[in-house]
Amino acid sequence: MKENVEYIKVFADYESDDMPVVYLYEVDLEDERLALRAIEIFADRKVKCIEDFYRDVIEILSIPSVEDLNSGEWGGGFFALAIREEEFEEIWNSDSYKGRLSAE
Repeated sequence: MKENVEYIKVFADYESDDMPVVYLYEVDLEDERLALRAIEIFADRKVKCIEDFYRDVIEILSIPSVEDLNSGEWGGGFFALAIREEEFEEIWNSDSYKGRLSAE
């Protein structure tokens, strides 16, 4: 188990087939909560693994905590929860997702 790393799963409201409905983040607690890796899961259960989360961005933003994400401070339409490293790794090493697609 990695120390000083947090794993977060975020369920998002469905918007379209080309938008993820579940996001997973591996968050570095020692480096301003920056994402080490991320996973996007789509409605068809396909998995997109992202090794360099900040590669194409203009501004690097920290990943909020589960509590901050669920507080409404960052807007609505999603629900976050902490997950274990094993769950993240299992999905990272898969090409399809078998879990829930919504928080309900």
